[in-house]
Amino acid sequence: MISKRTTRGPARLLFIQTQAEMAGAQEISRLLGEGLSCEERGGEPEFEVHHLFFYRKTAAFDRWKNVHFCLEDSPKGPLSVIRFLWKLMRMIRRIQPDVLLTFQHYGNIFGAPAGRFAGVPVIIANHVSAPATISRAARGIDKALGLLGVYDVITVNSNETWRNYQSYPSRYRKHLVHVPHGFEDKSVEIGRQEARAAFGLPTGVALLGSVARLHPLKQLDAAIAVLARRPAMHLAIAGQGPDEERLRRIANELGVAKRVHLIGDMPPQKIGLFLASLNVFVFPSTAETFGLAAVEAAQAGVPVVANDLPVLREVLTVDGEPCALFADAANVEDFAAKIDMVFRDPGQAARMVALGRKLAGRYSVDGMVEAYAGLIRQALGTGASRPAGPSPRPTATLRSSQR
Repeated sequence: MISKRTTRGPARLLFIQTQAEMAGAQEISRLLGEGLSCEERGGEPEFEVHHLFFYRKTAAFDRWKNVHFCLEDSPKGPLSVIRFLWKLMRMIRRIQPDVLLTFQHYGNIFGAPAGRFAGVPVIIANHVSAPATISRAARGIDKALGLLGVYDVITVNSNETWRNYQSYPSRYRKHLVHVPHGFEDKSVEIGRQEARAAFGLPTGVALLGSVARLHPLKQLDAAIAVLARRPAMHLAIAGQGPDEERLRRIANELGVAKRVHLIGDMPPQKIGLFLASLNVFVFPSTAETFGLAAVEAAQAGVPVVANDLPVLREVLTVDGEPCALFADAANVEDFAAKIDMVFRDPGQAARMVALGRKLAGRYSVDGMVEAYAGLIRQALGTGASRPAGPSPRPTATLRSSQR
């Protein structure tokens, strides 16, 4: 039983996500929740963190502390949605958070109003869904919620995402704050062949790989198409999602099914091991707000070939230089040619890897956590921020439209 809220004790934070699975948005809320749980004031915990998922898609979060699920599966039909919303409000009331943090567009447009009706005093919405993934209706609802002041703060994770909202009215934009994502160092000290053996992947071959939700917008069929033109290459994908059946069908049609290895959902602790097995990390996604998986791969020392999106050029740049190769992933010949460059020019690949290693300094978990802690303290009236001790990684910089 969750305790009744009092005026004493740590501030209770509730993170709301749509589905429980190991994808980019969930990884960010995991890191943020763990970091905020470690914050202290006067020797006591400053925050108590809870996670609430609309539905339990995988078992990825089953053993986590303070995790709650509204449903076992996504609601189907109007009556099911109404029952879901009623249950969502009841669960929020029962948890009684001081601050509600909502993630992804459906997390925002369903979670924030439910939080307001449940009496949550502070709501921080997080824009981690690329515009191409959001329907016109959802964008309209989100804009209305922002204009009505349902969100107290709206965070964005990249300059490109920031620009996507600059055409909105000032009443919406005044809530915007730029907080870059942080990420964990996924590099591991292990040999490539040993790493492949852990997943049953073939040895002695050129192995491309990706970590992504299996969804059409991730354009993983472009990576599969490369195999039809490069018969010596294999492709391994860590992730799960609704596009799996179509991807398997495409692999069969192209005659490359035996060289496509779908590993399935993977806990964060194994991502580094998976990355260590790869020769090249491919990221043909058509829509991102940050591209966390590609950033993690580059920092882990894997050469990255990514789709040429403005946001990926932004985040995969260090000291003004790209730490990845960019291609038109929809053009299979161009995509394949950029992948070939990694193998043909070891010097360039080594330069990219050296630059990628520096991404940890640009996107610090500590900085992200402290940025959110400052926003929460400011919203609760406990101070905009407090001085942090020396850190091996720099603190994130906040940028707000309220200036």
